[in-house]
Amino acid sequence: MRDETGGAEDWSAVANQVGPDGKPIVPEDVASAIRTLIRWAGDDPTREGLLDTPRRVARAWKEYCAGYGDDPARHLERVFEEVGGYDEIVLLKDIPFQSHCEHHMAPIIGKAHIAYLPKNHVVGISKLARVLHGFARRLQVQERLTAEVADCIWDNLKPQGVAVVIEATHACMAARGVRTPGVTMVTSRMMGVFRDDERSRKEVLSLMGARA
Repeated sequence: MRDETGGAEDWSAVANQVGPDGKPIVPEDVASAIRTLIRWAGDDPTREGLLDTPRRVARAWKEYCAGYGDDPARHLERVFEEVGGYDEIVLLKDIPFQSHCEHHMAPIIGKAHIAYLPKNHVVGISKLARVLHGFARRLQVQERLTAEVADCIWDNLKPQGVAVVIEATHACMAARGVRTPGVTMVTSRMMGVFRDDERSRKEVLSLMGARA
């Protein structure tokens, strides 16, 4: 395998390396694969407008899939215990995210609502969004993404309850296949009191603006 400088490289060795221009190094095998896809789609990868496309696409995909280099749990390591006795629901609503479906590598674009009922401590609210993005920036299915976010918060914060609701549109459905745009898929995962206690579940869903 050769990188764009002409030297033999292993993908793992160049995964996080940058070239003289400060951009990620793209192995030639990766660029060649994208040129093959362009050609197979019916265009000419040697024409002017497409000459640099393979490396642009490769670098874009490194960014889209940055979550593979992230451990979302690390964002929940620092907690705060001085919360003035606060013991009610903590909710972060309408967190925008982008992902890509693992079946067609097409965009998944949506928003997430993440809530937890603290037991002894809370976490900085930005960390909930970082957990979401850590999992979303991988090849995904929405159902697994929902479960991974909820499980990560449950396992690391050990709260009384966790609720995650994700609403998203899928380009693999809107732009191909059935070609039905404007359809939103909703998935949820309830844990702890939000799963076991109907009143708590209704309360968190009401705060989220979702129906019980």
